[in-house]
Amino acid sequence: MPAAISIRKVDGKPGQVYYPLEKINVPESTPKDNQVVVKITAAALNHRDLFIRQHLYPGTTFGVPLLADGTGIVTSTGSSPEAKKWLNKRVILNPGSGWKDDPDGPEDPKGYAILGGTKLNPLGTLTESLVIDASELEEAPKHLTNAEAAAFPLTGLTAWRATVTKSGNCKPGRNILITGIGGGVALMALLFASAAGANVFVTSGSQEKLDKAKKLGAAGGAIYKEEGWEKKLLEQLPKDRKFLDAVIDGAGGDIVEKAFKIMKSGGVIVSYGMTVGPKMPFTMAAVLKNIDLRGSTMGSRKEFADMVSFVSTKNIRPIVSRSVSGLDNLEEINGLFEDMKNASQFGKLVIELEKATEASKL
Repeated sequence: MPAAISIRKVDGKPGQVYYPLEKINVPESTPKDNQVVVKITAAALNHRDLFIRQHLYPGTTFGVPLLADGTGIVTSTGSSPEAKKWLNKRVILNPGSGWKDDPDGPEDPKGYAILGGTKLNPLGTLTESLVIDASELEEAPKHLTNAEAAAFPLTGLTAWRATVTKSGNCKPGRNILITGIGGGVALMALLFASAAGANVFVTSGSQEKLDKAKKLGAAGGAIYKEEGWEKKLLEQLPKDRKFLDAVIDGAGGDIVEKAFKIMKSGGVIVSYGMTVGPKMPFTMAAVLKNIDLRGSTMGSRKEFADMVSFVSTKNIRPIVSRSVSGLDNLEEINGLFEDMKNASQFGKLVIELEKATEASKL
């Protein structure tokens, strides 16, 4: 039976409890006609995994492997031609199901079921192996290590929908602000927009993170803790385009109040999260400037395929902040969660179950 990591139930109220990690064994399944067995080589954390441990995420449950991001090798398949073509290939997993290609949202009446740690989906990637439908696979980009391949499915998909699909401004010469640089989604948004030729600006609470972002292609940035940061950002915009076309935001708070002042009329703010709090004021001044606020979630199966293709074509390398090795290494896996709690990471936090070999990347 494959080993996996899940959460163990202890008493406590949502937001106050912090469920410990527990190594479990999951039933071994035989793949059906269009299914495959994937031996997981690396898996990565997202903020939802921390929220699950705090019982702040819908459908939190016990006995289901954690994590939605993963890469691995297909070791056996069902009988269908679609499944068989994946045998021995290195793959990444679509981090959710129930959303094929509708640009507005999931087609499944039950909604979108993300992998890892909830009642909504029995699968998670922090496991030695899993059985999944072949239609949920993409070939891992050949230029990536296992850790890098595990680092971008969920954050890449979220960033792609927010930056490319929803903002409509991921184009050469456009000015895009990405807030909270250092997190996985923000970094992928930076990499996508820069590769598309946009002028990317970022905010952070840390000068060190701003400096790192500039090395990755950001044209400038500001520390959001400083009063009047938006004025400092305005000074950095190109002389022939002294406004922002779009803002990609995962924090909420006062972003509308601050950003609309330096946005063009009809500019777009895309919100993919609200880490500051569950409410975000939208001001009348922003209405009068025709600012468009658009909510954005993860993305469809089609958007996932488009995103992976872009990563391959542009040779984009997701940023890995830190990785640890092995499912038995609970202390160091807990350390990754502490990095996320403290917001000290710059990039993704990865657990490697098996180091990449040259053969595994072919």
